[in-house]
Amino acid sequence: MVFLPQVEDGAINLHSDQIQLPRNMIENSMFEEEPDVVDLAKEPCLHPLEPDEVEYEPRTSRLLVRGLGEHEMDDDEEDYESSAKLLGMSFINRSSGLRNNMSVYRQSPDGSCSVPSTRTMLICTGVLVIAVSVIMVIYLLPKCTFTKEGCHKKNRTMELIYPLATNGKLFPWAKIRLPSDVVPLHYDLDLQPNLTTLKFTGSVKIVVNVTQVTKKIVLHSSGLNITKATITSTGGSQEKAVELLEYPLHDQIAVMAPESLLAGQNYTVNLEYSSNLSDTYYGFYRVSYKDENSKQRWFAATQFEPLAARSAFPCFDEPALKATFSIRIKRDEKLSTLSNMPKKATTPVTKGIVQDEFFVSLKMSTYLVAFVVADLKNISMETNGSLVSVHAIPQHINQVEYALNTAVKLLEFYEKYFLINYPLEKLDLVAIPDFQSGAMENWGLITFRETTLLFDNNASSARDKKLITAVIAHELAHQWFGNLVTMEWWNDLWLNEGFATFMEYFAMEEIFPELHSDEDFLNLIFKAMMKDSLNSSHPVSSAVQSSEQIEEMFDALSYIKGASLLMMLKHYLTKDVFQAGIEIYLHNHKYGSAQSDDLWDSMNEITNGTLDVKKLMKTWILHKGFPLVTVNRKGKIISLHQEKFLYSVEPDNWTSDTSYLWDIPLTYTTNRCNFTHCINAYLLDQKSAVIELPEEVEWIKFNVDMNGYYIVNYDEDWETLIDLLKKNHTALSAKDRANLINNIFSLASLGKEPLKKAFELIDYLKEESSTAPLSQALFQLGLIFGLLEKRGEQQLAARVMYRIECLLGNKIDQQNWTDDGTISERELRSMLLTFACTHDIRNCRTAASKMFDEWMKSNGTMSLPSDLMKAIFITGAKTNDGWEFLLKMYSSPVPEAEKSKMIEALASTEDVRKMMWLMQNSLEGEVIRTQELSHIIATISHSLPGHLLAWDFVKENWEKLTRKFHLGSYTIQNIISSSTSQFATKVHLLEVKTFFESKSEESSKLRCVKEAIDTIQLNIQWMETNLAKLQEWL
Repeated sequence: MVFLPQVEDGAINLHSDQIQLPRNMIENSMFEEEPDVVDLAKEPCLHPLEPDEVEYEPRTSRLLVRGLGEHEMDDDEEDYESSAKLLGMSFINRSSGLRNNMSVYRQSPDGSCSVPSTRTMLICTGVLVIAVSVIMVIYLLPKCTFTKEGCHKKNRTMELIYPLATNGKLFPWAKIRLPSDVVPLHYDLDLQPNLTTLKFTGSVKIVVNVTQVTKKIVLHSSGLNITKATITSTGGSQEKAVELLEYPLHDQIAVMAPESLLAGQNYTVNLEYSSNLSDTYYGFYRVSYKDENSKQRWFAATQFEPLAARSAFPCFDEPALKATFSIRIKRDEKLSTLSNMPKKATTPVTKGIVQDEFFVSLKMSTYLVAFVVADLKNISMETNGSLVSVHAIPQHINQVEYALNTAVKLLEFYEKYFLINYPLEKLDLVAIPDFQSGAMENWGLITFRETTLLFDNNASSARDKKLITAVIAHELAHQWFGNLVTMEWWNDLWLNEGFATFMEYFAMEEIFPELHSDEDFLNLIFKAMMKDSLNSSHPVSSAVQSSEQIEEMFDALSYIKGASLLMMLKHYLTKDVFQAGIEIYLHNHKYGSAQSDDLWDSMNEITNGTLDVKKLMKTWILHKGFPLVTVNRKGKIISLHQEKFLYSVEPDNWTSDTSYLWDIPLTYTTNRCNFTHCINAYLLDQKSAVIELPEEVEWIKFNVDMNGYYIVNYDEDWETLIDLLKKNHTALSAKDRANLINNIFSLASLGKEPLKKAFELIDYLKEESSTAPLSQALFQLGLIFGLLEKRGEQQLAARVMYRIECLLGNKIDQQNWTDDGTISERELRSMLLTFACTHDIRNCRTAASKMFDEWMKSNGTMSLPSDLMKAIFITGAKTNDGWEFLLKMYSSPVPEAEKSKMIEALASTEDVRKMMWLMQNSLEGEVIRTQELSHIIATISHSLPGHLLAWDFVKENWEKLTRKFHLGSYTIQNIISSSTSQFATKVHLLEVKTFFESKSEESSKLRCVKEAIDTIQLNIQWMETNLAKLQEWL
């Protein structure tokens, strides 16, 4: 899956730590409500439970246990031991009350306690002996657990109190994860969506294989009205009625068979159901749009990742439970349908209704199943036996050619690189009018937001082209990483998303070098490291169970950190060894599932004992955060020391000196060699080490081109590097210069280097002409400007802006208002002029206002430079007439690329009434699509008049937001982060804490909430440390 940036480059983005994703961990599950508690000994046995079916519920669900069998708890049970402890604590509390009232000690008049009588002592001794005897009988009687009915020698496990189903009967399963006694083999799925009533009916026949004798089949279902349930045995034709139990808390249903299901046998579960097309962005959902005649039309599509296939059809909705799928969809004959596989046949059903049948799919996970019902047009091209098609609503079909050509080039590249052909006969790319994420990699049917697939020659900028190319590259990489080989469980989501992100940028460098995508990746890594340096961070591979935990795995760490670790490994192993390891990994696990260790084992097959890749990479995957490497140079001797980079002290003292020790593949270059041809490597696998150079050097730069995921502190050598940049900045690559800027500002925030030294380093920027270092400098300075401005330090903020103008003013003046030049030149121009117009420096607004007025007089027909459209629109929106005209144009049939720039401009207004209208309207989805809401909130949050307003809006509409976007989702993460990241006072810290504590446990425990609180605390700390110093020397 791909997620989009909240705000593009330029001033509005300067304070944002949102990540342009090409898409924290609580170890125990959290539930919205607590299951009912029932005593099995007092309840008639509704369904016989085999001993191996007795399971334990996570501690937060408070399921109670009655006693222990003779065996000890196994690993799975250890996590649930607290249920028994809860009972024990309850008993102790009650006993202590009795002791208070019935103490055997007598109190003398003077308040002292007298010795108990002999009679009392004898009675107590007798009671104690009897109690011990009973306990010994219960726990030492061989193979026996006592219940109301007596001793059942067969049952040697804890007897669990199961939760209740919706009908009041016992539900035979208590875990979030499904039992392993039944696995799916094949689904026959029939659907009939109605785009008039906005409902759908369905039926599914699931062929399952029984791995051990059972009477239950537990699977997922969410929000489905199941009207019929039967089961058929292998080779049998007679359907047998079954009892169906539902447990909505876990989105689970249980099919209770009338007789035991035998191990090794196949059975078919038949279910009929109905539901509404969802009005959220999950499951089988519907969106509306206006056609060429401004008439409202409906579009039905799916978004199943991670946990929403269960809301479209009952299924085993876990990634490792792969199966094949046969899909048939009834539709209006005027519409068209698409699914994962090519269409097999279309047959009439009734007047105006036809049924499309699709070929049987390959073995795949439920979250990759997809279907679309809409009025679509397409263009196609064949490559290597696969038909690639791009689909859009009719009025946008003229904007799909670039996407088609790009997809074909990327598909051919991946087939050659992986040495595995794309396995399907067709690949459809579909632009959906209202779509929460950037895109979704459904096998053979990739769905996109329109702005990530449609390219308009007149309205799409250089950055738009890069975005479209990147998203297509990401989703096509998923056809191998994620679809062909899938992570076994969501804890290893990075195997999907980290790999797809890595391949996205790698493929773009190989096929589209003119786009310079490596610079974009660099900035993403910097922002991911900001998130990873907080207490609230998490390891790339983290234990997850609940839906909120799973949703929160879709973050910058799974995507960007995962990708940067793969890039670091590729550079260390060399590209040929790395590629060979990937080929083995894909071949060994195709059509199956994998864990992180499977990848390292594949790499080790290639290194053949020369390097233990598993040992090297486990430190990076299982540790949160990243190392800080301190370099001290004395002549030829380079002393190295590693420690964890952390913005604040850990709350608990569990971090020892050795618990955070990385195996770091260091790279470095010196003045003695050309940086493009002379890169040295050293593996730092200890706390400290020494490198002896062959000769003394003038300077040394570690982490060449930022190919490693670590920060470097140069101690005394910072002065040498600052001097180098002033005298000859091109001695280092553009990425190295950006890396130095990022590192010194990060160290200044950490308190390792003075902020003044960071400002001294960027003094050379007057001579800088590359995008990467300039954008990193603007980002860092923008963070400081935003904090000062929102804190009410307007004069100091103005001095920061003056410093920026002194550094970049001449460069801004040199820009022309055209789309001329290379992609890099165009991007730099767009970034500088958008920044200048937003902050009203130089004469930017004068030129932009003139162009906007001419465009408005032409009623929007005049062509504007696409790269500068955003700067022009932001300037125009400062006036009431300009804002109203932009809103009118947004509602007209202009290209999506143009609309996205209009939205950002509309949200950049300084009128709080307009801000509130935008947010409210977008939430309702009437004029402004709801997909834009998080973008709008982020933009408003970064303005002085809007940052408090955005937070108030989030508080007042929290329930609506979490219903529409789901707790933990990437959109909710963005909304929380952007609406709180500007706060830097203890009053706001308390307000944010209090608000989330007043919400559900699921809300208050979200990692993104902890991250927001961490960020505010760090903002406060930064102000306390640096405010007085800035006032003194800036």
